[in-house]
Amino acid sequence: MKNQVVFGLHAIQSLLDTAPERVLELLVLQGRQDQRMQSILAIAEMHGIAVSEKPRKTLDNMADGNHQGVVALAKPAKALTEDDLYTMVGDRDKATPFLLVLDGVTDPHNLGACIRSADAAGVQAVIVPKDNSVGLTEVVRKVACGAADTVPLISVTNLARTLQKLQESGVWVVGTAGEVEMNIYQAPLTGPLAIVMGAEGKGMRRLTREHCDHLAYIPMAGSVSSLNVSVAAGICMFEAVRQRQLNT
Repeated sequence: MKNQVVFGLHAIQSLLDTAPERVLELLVLQGRQDQRMQSILAIAEMHGIAVSEKPRKTLDNMADGNHQGVVALAKPAKALTEDDLYTMVGDRDKATPFLLVLDGVTDPHNLGACIRSADAAGVQAVIVPKDNSVGLTEVVRKVACGAADTVPLISVTNLARTLQKLQESGVWVVGTAGEVEMNIYQAPLTGPLAIVMGAEGKGMRRLTREHCDHLAYIPMAGSVSSLNVSVAAGICMFEAVRQRQLNT
């Protein structure tokens, strides 16, 4: 497995905070000496991580996006499998299962934003199908602002089968759709939960929809017919957070 390129201040700060042993080398923009960079360099020095200054063109060629003057070469994190997911869900001594499922999200900016919101909401894992979905790219990591190192992204071969297994483990599956009668504020979002979001425009696939226990819509007062999937996911996850806090 080849080394990962991580870039951007937030993403690298999070990586240094959560898994400094993965960082092989830091490459920083020549002449950048501001306070934020000094903080990152101090952490790197504390962990004995090699640092080298590079011209902007070198960093531009390494990073697929705005690197903000810093790039890290890192060992890849251990990818969690479907079996890890079921072990996580089955361990009820830990937090009540709270999962986000994304069916057909192919835009890396949307996936990164969803992972960032999932981290803020306390979601334990984001689940995507192996086909018809973007993976954990450099852009996803950058947009996620470090959350990609704290919230596992689990790719599954058959999403409908995974949802069925989650249901058999006691997880309620709530999907989002535009033409149903129950809105997200009426949906039961407490207890073991997986929130399912479909791709913009197409929504959930038929088999995914059929494996939902409930379907709910997000009420909207304006003229826009749909929301960006990352915004919609954030609304649904934090409604679940609200309900769960009231239920404690």
